[in-house]
Amino acid sequence: MHPERDLTRLLAGMRPELHPGRYVFTTVAGPAPAGLAPVVTVAEREGLTMVVRLEDADAASLAYDYVAGWITLRVHSALDAVGLTAAVAGALADAGMSCNVVAGYHHDHLFVEHARADEALAVLEALARRV
Repeated sequence: MHPERDLTRLLAGMRPELHPGRYVFTTVAGPAPAGLAPVVTVAEREGLTMVVRLEDADAASLAYDYVAGWITLRVHSALDAVGLTAAVAGALADAGMSCNVVAGYHHDHLFVEHARADEALAVLEALARRV
């Protein structure tokens, strides 16, 4: 399957999926603690940022201050596609929601406020229907 670049097809084919559970952003000075399975890692000068299940962060005594829901856009988006992130973030911003986007090789992943994750999913589904 070839990655999609056309914005209209990307938006219409998003098929957003809300993963069960609560996820948090946390950071450590060195490598990820043994036994921890982050769903996202980002190496920054200040430390290793990780997105992990809230329960895993608590078990490892990791600090966090933002609890998120994880939504995957199931369309296979090309890494050089233009406009998908802006359209999705814009629709969520219009609804008063923040959105932290992480691009994977095959899909884009959105982390939104957990308390509003179902609402964010509905916003994205409505956006897909509008195009």
